[in-house]
Amino acid sequence: MKKETERYVRLVSRVFFGIYLLVLVYLMFFAEDWGRTMLEGDYRYNLVPFREISRYLKYHRQIGPWRVFWNLLGNIIGFIPYGALLPAIRKKKTGFFRTALLSFELTLFIEVSQLVLRVGSCDVDDMILNTLGGCIGYGIFRMVFGRRRKEVL
Repeated sequence: MKKETERYVRLVSRVFFGIYLLVLVYLMFFAEDWGRTMLEGDYRYNLVPFREISRYLKYHRQIGPWRVFWNLLGNIIGFIPYGALLPAIRKKKTGFFRTALLSFELTLFIEVSQLVLRVGSCDVDDMILNTLGGCIGYGIFRMVFGRRRKEVL
């Protein structure tokens, strides 16, 4: 890829990445339709891996398919852009493990912030699903742009 094209792709990716982060912050902390209001009284959180995932799958009929979809697949889908755009915005190579680690770190920051601010709910299962989404996004990036960095950007 030519240098000019590389710079253009990186610039466009950075713009989309910035928009993505703004939307993510809004959905995680301010979207009242998603229950993102400051909570009074008892605050619910989950620190046991796979507890909420199992509960959603076990009680999917009572909970409703859309709620199950948005909680489980929504967490995965929500982080696919992060994993796909992260390697595109950096000049240095960003590999799978670095992308997975950065996806986990961002999710950890979001979940701890939700716990401290008492907005939404802090759930270790969200961290698992979001990190998985970031890894899937990285896989999509590699499938689209190829394996070698020189071919990509």
